[in-house]
Amino acid sequence: MSIPYRHAEKIPLNQQAKPPVERDLAHCDALLLILPENAGKGLWQTFPHGEFLAQRARQRRAAMGSHLDWDTELPNPRGTRVRVVYVKPGLSTFDQLSAARGWAKQLLDGKPLRVGVYAAPGTATSALLEAAVLALLAASCPLPSRKSTAEPLCPLTRIDCYGATEPLNFERLRAQVQGNHLARWLTQLPGNELRPGDYRQLASALAKRHGWQVEFLNRATLARRKAGAFLAVTQASHVDDGGLLRLSYRPPRSKSGSRSTKPKLALVGKGICFDTGGVNLKSAKSMHGMHEDMEGSAVALGTLLALSLLKVDFAVDCWLALAENHIGPQAYKPNDVVTACNGTSIEIVHTDAEGRMVLADALALAARENPALIIDYATLTGACVYALSTRYSGVFGNRDDLLATLTAAGKHSGERVWPFPMDADFDDALKSDSADIKQCTLDSEADHILAARFLNRFVPPDIAWLHVDLSAGNHKGGLAHIPSDVTGFGVGLTLTALLEHDLLKAASIPHD
Repeated sequence: MSIPYRHAEKIPLNQQAKPPVERDLAHCDALLLILPENAGKGLWQTFPHGEFLAQRARQRRAAMGSHLDWDTELPNPRGTRVRVVYVKPGLSTFDQLSAARGWAKQLLDGKPLRVGVYAAPGTATSALLEAAVLALLAASCPLPSRKSTAEPLCPLTRIDCYGATEPLNFERLRAQVQGNHLARWLTQLPGNELRPGDYRQLASALAKRHGWQVEFLNRATLARRKAGAFLAVTQASHVDDGGLLRLSYRPPRSKSGSRSTKPKLALVGKGICFDTGGVNLKSAKSMHGMHEDMEGSAVALGTLLALSLLKVDFAVDCWLALAENHIGPQAYKPNDVVTACNGTSIEIVHTDAEGRMVLADALALAARENPALIIDYATLTGACVYALSTRYSGVFGNRDDLLATLTAAGKHSGERVWPFPMDADFDDALKSDSADIKQCTLDSEADHILAARFLNRFVPPDIAWLHVDLSAGNHKGGLAHIPSDVTGFGVGLTLTALLEHDLLKAASIPHD
């Protein structure tokens, strides 16, 4: 099975500072014109077929009484289809990306080969052009489908951007799209096609292509490392394919041949390929869609891919906790007591809280490699969805300053997050009479916070740690520029935090 994540590489991206001219339109199947809400009559004078477009704009305004988006077809030999949209000043990144998702759908419904995008003066030119490129590329990425009559792939072969005087960051946009595409593609695979063994094979193939080091800790190895929390979840599996997959990126050597001495990053992802709930079996409604319970690992892997494509100058370890939560005679049970690899004993309360179990050992083992920062991703709790809906994801951590940085990166990237409290008195709810800590409670109160407090036990306090509860991993109709329900949320957030907000550098500063 091949992963088509490189689809976006095949679409050339080009930039010109000036508006398009007639010869540009002669090769363009569709054109998006992004205009300021208060666009004046003089705008059309510098544009090909300006008089024709100005007349259409007047007719539209007379009919509707205000500026509204509209379409027309130019009277040129190609019959270039034009989509005119108006934007208000001061739009947030999320609103820009959300608008771009709609623009991309309108343009691509016509199956164009070549698309032009022009952001006129008076708009946030570069930001809107980059939003449009992200949306067009995301919408053109193929996703798994097993229909007997497959929908044709988007034929888009080129995107031309006009109007920005500063260079657009096409390399970054491509890397983000490819990382997000990988995350969405993996997450949408049906559970019978992406078992832990299948996942390992796919990830290993990616590692070979991108030069990552690979280490797989199978059940026998995890037993030697006393990873009892992880093993408890996998003990009902009839196929011995679960384990912890570590993929390692190392930056290219400098011209002098030396390796980077920058701090190391660890990414950890929950990879539950299917979640029945275990002995505490889910209802039919709750179990539906549980092939997506591995999205955290897909986001971690997609982020690793994007960072590798950008050839970042710091080392990255990516830990994928691959397992299935099955039922069976050997399944772990409420009131069992198991011990994680850091020596913490855990009283099992509910077997459907398996995500925090596999993450416990994954975090503890990742911490042994002494990274400067650990970020974990997981579709972990329904409580986070109840608190935030599926529009935001929740973030937690052991450094308030890093939470503020990640929240700012969420606004900047359009993948919005909200921080939750991590006060120590929440631990009172997890006190156990038979072990060091309870896995969870049977109450629904603040389970997202309790899950984070549980995970906090497995990261030494001297290592910076951030936990992303992916409540926005699936949003009906898409989110920001992403058109699919499965969003791959987290790749853009992390790239922005690392590359534009110096998150890793901030995490490296000694913490009292």
